[in-house]
Amino acid sequence: MATSELAATYAALILADDGIEITSDKLVALTTAANVELEPIWATLLAKALEGKNVKDLLSNVGSGGGAPAAGAAPAAAGGAAAEAPKEEEKKEEEKEESDEDMGFGLFD
Repeated sequence: MATSELAATYAALILADDGIEITSDKLVALTTAANVELEPIWATLLAKALEGKNVKDLLSNVGSGGGAPAAGAAPAAAGGAAAEAPKEEEKKEEEKEESDEDMGFGLFD
């Protein structure tokens, strides 16, 4: 990672840790104070990407990426086998559509 990108990331973390809104001006000010030249466009892009997000929550949930799909699977299990049957049919139909056998040629022909 380039020095300026790393400095911008650290600047965003500093602002989030202090509870200060992350803006491009503040990112540029922090990186300039650290003697790192950051182009304003990159500061703007990072600020917009983090806009409205709680950076502290993002950091504390980095390793827990598997939680959301498990929550979505719980209602499907409660529905019983009747809910599972249509999903299996859709899956079979998709597999048929993705098949290359009907094209008249193969990969190694």
